[in-house]
This record gives sequence, structure tokens and C-alpha cells, in this order.
Amino acid sequence: MERPDLAPYAARSSNSRGRRHTEPFKDNRPAFERDRDRIIHCAAFRRLEYKTQVFVNHEGDYYRTRLTHSLEVAQIARGIARQMRLNEDLVEALALAHDLGHTPFGHSGEEVLSRLMADQGGFEHNRQSLRIVELLEERYPGFCGLNLSWETREGIIKHSCACIGQEDDAALADYDPRHSPAIEAQIIDLADEIAYNNHDIDDGLKSGYVTLIDLEQVAIWEETWMMVAQKFPGADQSRHIHQTISHLIGALIQDLVTTTTQAISAAGIQSVDDVRSHPAGLVGFSPGIAEKNQQLKTFLHKYLYRHYKVERMRLKTERCLTFLFDAYVTNPQLLPLEQQKKMDQHGHKRAICDYIAGMTDRYALDEFRRLVEPYEPV
Repeated sequence: MERPDLAPYAARSSNSRGRRHTEPFKDNRPAFERDRDRIIHCAAFRRLEYKTQVFVNHEGDYYRTRLTHSLEVAQIARGIARQMRLNEDLVEALALAHDLGHTPFGHSGEEVLSRLMADQGGFEHNRQSLRIVELLEERYPGFCGLNLSWETREGIIKHSCACIGQEDDAALADYDPRHSPAIEAQIIDLADEIAYNNHDIDDGLKSGYVTLIDLEQVAIWEETWMMVAQKFPGADQSRHIHQTISHLIGALIQDLVTTTTQAISAAGIQSVDDVRSHPAGLVGFSPGIAEKNQQLKTFLHKYLYRHYKVERMRLKTERCLTFLFDAYVTNPQLLPLEQQKKMDQHGHKRAICDYIAGMTDRYALDEFRRLVEPYEPV
């Protein structure tokens, strides 16, 4: 049932290393399609609707959340996979799962938990995503987790390729740490980057934290803006912005596909095993586009991610999560009974970390109020 014209180096469900637990399936969907569907239906995926991308959930209905971001990453990644004749089901599963482990309040929440869990092995959202699909989701009789295919679980923990060769990393022990993941996993990191760079421009402009005048200093934006002006003369500003973002996404995708296809050919890649044994990642932009893309990332870091209003909200959310963690550690009886029971299984601080990491923005803020404000119902 998979696409019949997959590239020779594309992953195939029929060659999967399988699942941890044997199951009686009710239908004959390909393995990676089943993985994608399980991810979409899990609780952690639904909670992404109310988790921060850049702007905290209550700051406005327009801004991206972790859920809408994940959908945009999936759309971009699947478009790349289709052009390269890769396994679209595996790509989509990995794109939709890549942020399952993110905390409330975005990267500031991750930084807080990483600091608070330093004596317990730390916290990192890719590892938490794997922990969710392997252990924390409770949907199926007979086992914990989602029982995803080995390739999907490997892609969740290794999609950035930065961890390749780290044989001493316990999180990678079951996932062939000496070798690269499939091409389908390797494209997720840059699909993620294409998505957040461009939708953060959109959200930044909408919020007023970034202006069109500011963006004139970004070469790749200005070039695309001028091209759109020639293509659609007389378009109003709003449409011009949206078309510039759309064309920029398209240009980045096309450069990635062309550059990666050339790299695969130059390396003589003919199979999945060739991909895995290749000493470095194969997916990337051309040097010129990579430089311009880095300039855009630097711009967003300066003008949006470190904008004083974003910093003020970051300070508030750090205090919120730090207070919750310290309160639960000091007095575990503050936790719901089902969370208290998990301490014996996962460890005192790790169970608290799992609980906080799974919170949405608004749940964390509500919980903070319940524990701080005397007149707030408990």
C-alpha cells in the first residue's frame, strides 16, 4: 500500500525493524501510516494546541502554537519527501511527533526544567518526546506508550543528527547511535527551521515586534519581497507579506531538495544502509542559501525572540514553572493522586518533571494561581 515509486534509499514499512510489543492489528495499514495516526490521536499531540511557540497562548488567537507549528512542519516535510520520493508517512509521523516533548512556554520552559533537573540527567524535549511515545502515553492494553515502529522512534531521538556517534548516551542505546538515521528523519530538522523562521516573521509582523523596515536588512527577505512586487504589482501590503512568506518557503524547499539530491548522488547512496553508514548528514541547503538563512535566524533572535516584551513574559513563565516544581518537590501531596503514584515508578523528581512538561500554558498558569492565590478554588 506504500507509494510504488519510492527512491531506493527511502525507508519502507515492509523493512521495518518492528515494534517492541506484538499486537493484533484490526487492519493492514503500513507501519509508518499507523505510527502517524497513533501520534495524531495521542493526548500529548492534542495538548500542543495550548503550548507556546513564541507567544504564550493567551496573548492572541492569531499566533502559532506548538500544534499549528507541527502541522506546518508536516506540510513542508511532506512536500520535500514527495519531490525526493521518500516515505511520506514516516516523514509526516516524525514531523507531527518532533515537538511532543515540549514544555509549556516554549524554550524558556525547557531551559527551566533542564536547570531544575540537572542532578537527574537534565531535560531535553527530543528525549521527552521519545519518553512520551515509549512510556508516558497510556492508551493500549498490555503496554505503556504508543508502541511505534523502531524507525519512527529512532527518528524522534536522532532527527537532528547532532547525537550521532554518542555511544555513551543512554537515550540512544537502542537506536544504533553510531549510524545516521534514515533520510526521512534527517529532513525534519530543516523542515522545522523553514517553518519556524517564516511563521515567526508572520507572527512578529502581526504583533508589531518586527517591522517591514527592520526586515529590509535581511537579504533573503528583501530579495523575495522585490520578486513578489514584480510578480504581483499593486498587491496590498497584507497580501504582499503573505506572498513573500509563501515564496520564501518555496525557495528554501526547492534549494534543500536540489542540494540534498546532489549530495546523495555525489555520495553514491543507493540504499537505506548506505544512508545509515554515511559519516555525516546528507540533508542541507546550498552554501549561499545557508548563509542567508543564518542571517534570517540571527535577525529573528535579535528582534523577536529577545524583544523586551517576549523577555518579560519569559521571566513570568520561568517563575511560574520554578515555583510549581519546587512546591511539588517539597510537598508531593499537592499533586493529584495519579501523579503521586507515578513517583514510585519513575522517581520523585522525574515524575514531577513529566507532569509539568505535559502541562499546557493555561493549565500551568491556572495551577500557579491555585497554589498562590488564597481566593482561587483549588
